[in-house]
Amino acid sequence: MDIRTLLSRKKNPFFRHADAEYFVAVRDGAVVGRIAAIENRTHNELHEDRVGFFGFFECVNDRAVSHALFHASADWLRSRGLTTMRGPASFSTNDECGLVVEGLDTPPTLLNPHNPEYYIDLVESAGFEKVKDLYQYQSQSSSLPERLVRGAKLIAERQGIVLRSINMKRFKEEIDRIKAIYNSAWEKNWGFVPMTEEEIDHLAKQLKPVIVPDFIVFAEKGTELVGFALALPDLNVALKKNPSGRLFPGIIRVLWASRKITRTRILLLGVLPQYRRTGADALMYHWIWEKGVKMGYRWGEAGWILEDNTAMNNGLQRLGFSRYKTLRMYDLPL
Repeated sequence: MDIRTLLSRKKNPFFRHADAEYFVAVRDGAVVGRIAAIENRTHNELHEDRVGFFGFFECVNDRAVSHALFHASADWLRSRGLTTMRGPASFSTNDECGLVVEGLDTPPTLLNPHNPEYYIDLVESAGFEKVKDLYQYQSQSSSLPERLVRGAKLIAERQGIVLRSINMKRFKEEIDRIKAIYNSAWEKNWGFVPMTEEEIDHLAKQLKPVIVPDFIVFAEKGTELVGFALALPDLNVALKKNPSGRLFPGIIRVLWASRKITRTRILLLGVLPQYRRTGADALMYHWIWEKGVKMGYRWGEAGWILEDNTAMNNGLQRLGFSRYKTLRMYDLPL
């Protein structure tokens, strides 16, 4: 249902500033592939380029099929004056993006892409070349390095920064506060596209049923929100207990399995530029880790992080995380 809403031009506010065309490949009456061609006008206005995207790519292991899908998408993008096709992104870097090129032997995590290894050949044989790698990190430690946590706490105390979890009774007001910081915290990232208020509201509505309040942490200085982090239980652990995908009796299996989830994904963590050396980021990681361990979580994923974001990559490694998965974004000149 979430994917159907995501693809709906009427229900998804993404289409207020974007357009897309969907293609399926059919052979002998059977669907053997799919792809979306995407024009994101906000991206092109912000980055002053003419980049189109492809996403929602799935295909049998056959270059003829995949190349036909890429050609159809390229023709649609080219007809709109775009000069590069980039992806996969379903629909943008605010959604699932990247092709898994390292870590294929690890299980997929919530709201992240996953693909067979042969997809790499299908994409690269069509002429796509790497434009950026995105790193995923994992940790199985029950705590973060105490020395770093003490240092972060000391700096944060000097800055007057305090942490708290989201107040679910004031959910709308809390989301409104996140809106004010989200685009500022990520605006200089490669490929970043700001989310509109409608898009943030739409995402919050989708995530609200699975939110663990202690996994959304606000960093505040006085009345000012200076950073926030969002982690979610890795619901893939429970969803794969229902391989048929049917609502009944599958939902019973999913709900039962969800009680035993021990994996979490730190989906977002951002700090306003002027507060990035205050230790607020380390404190928020520590908050999520401490709360998670008490609730029985034993594994966590952080990411994705741009390959050239040296500060974040080094910071995560100092906190005890190790890189275990790489997602790759590709470009194809049109």
